[in-house]
Formats: sequence, C-alpha cells, structure tokens
Amino acid sequence: MVDVQEIYRARFLETGLNKRSEVWRILCREFFSPMIGAQKDVLDLACGYGEFINNISARSKTAIDINPDAPKYLNSDVRFVMTPATDLAPIESDSLDIAFTSNFLEHLPNKECCDQVIGEILRVLRPGGRFVIMGPNIRYAYREYWDFYDHYLPLSHLSLEEGLKKSGFEVVRNVPRFLPYTMKSSLPTAGFLISAYLKMPFAWRFFGKQFLVVGQKPAR
Repeated sequence: MVDVQEIYRARFLETGLNKRSEVWRILCREFFSPMIGAQKDVLDLACGYGEFINNISARSKTAIDINPDAPKYLNSDVRFVMTPATDLAPIESDSLDIAFTSNFLEHLPNKECCDQVIGEILRVLRPGGRFVIMGPNIRYAYREYWDFYDHYLPLSHLSLEEGLKKSGFEVVRNVPRFLPYTMKSSLPTAGFLISAYLKMPFAWRFFGKQFLVVGQKPAR
C-alpha cells in the first residue's frame, strides 16, 4: 500500500510549497473564485496541502484527505475531515454547493472506486451544486502520466464525462486541455504570466495536458 505521507512529502516538498501556494493563489483569484462565486459552501476533496482551499473565496470551507499532515497546512477557516473519498459519511447529504478536486482521481485503484467517489459527491451536493474536477488527460499526457508511482486510473476528458453522467451528473463544462501537466512543466510561475495564460484559452491548446470538467447535480 502506498504511504500517502511519504509520497506527499517527497513529491510536493521537493516542488516547493511556497511556489505551489503562490500559483494556486493566482489560479483561485483569476479563475476559480470568479467561476465558483464567493458565497458558496465548498469542499476540497483530497486537499493535499490546502493550496486550493486556503486560497478560494467561500462562505464555508471543508477539506478532506487521508494524509494526517494536511491539517498543519490549512488556514484556520478550513474544517478538516480525515476520511477516505469513497466514504464521506461525516458530510451531510445536500449540504454543499461546490466540490473541487485536483489531480486525485488518477490515484484511485479502479473505476469502481471512482464510481464510489462520484456517488458520494453527488450525495453531499445540493441540487444544482457542482463538482469541479482537474486532472491529467491521458489523451495528451500518455507518456509522462506513468512517471508517478501512484498513478493507477487513466482518464480522459471524455471517459470522465461518461462516468459523471452514468452516476447522475449533468456535465456543464468540459475543457480537454487546461493547465500544463505539472508545476515542473511549462506553466509560468510569475504572477502576470499565469494571469495572461488564464486569459488566453487558445494557448491552452498548446500547453494544456490537464482537463477541467464540471458536473452539476440536477435540480429537483
């Protein structure tokens, strides 16, 4: 079994948490906060070191992870729940507006687990709530995808859309190519360059290797 703590420490501390946090601060300010809206109850699924949830504007913030190190890196306004993504029993049904996850689904061992995760997110979202998913697109990152020891489940933007629909979501946005593959790749780290990249979707077609897929829970 993969040791999540050791994987996180080796991979992300090497990249530099300050650099990652700064990149995510700009991503949230320039892209995700405007897309999501401020007065929302937000869940960060597999929150890592809190790069997204610490920087997003929200009415309430909840972070889920199985890494016991995670709470040390979360801001004081973030509620942390240590539970696997396949069992969100501590989260009430119909209680959240937004669930977000980045670079997580590929770590699941199989599609049965992926279905469980999607089903749990569908349960905890309010009608009309959205599941915002970023991850490596196997269609465009098929070589480097397997360079990470704990990558198991290859997904494309199309296979993920099919999985979401199968579980009861409506897919309201599907961007095959959004951000570059990793922080070590071609994503610029200077603030003004990240802002410029986000405002030029045509550039995503050249550099993007991660999908951005948004599923919406149907209104009753």
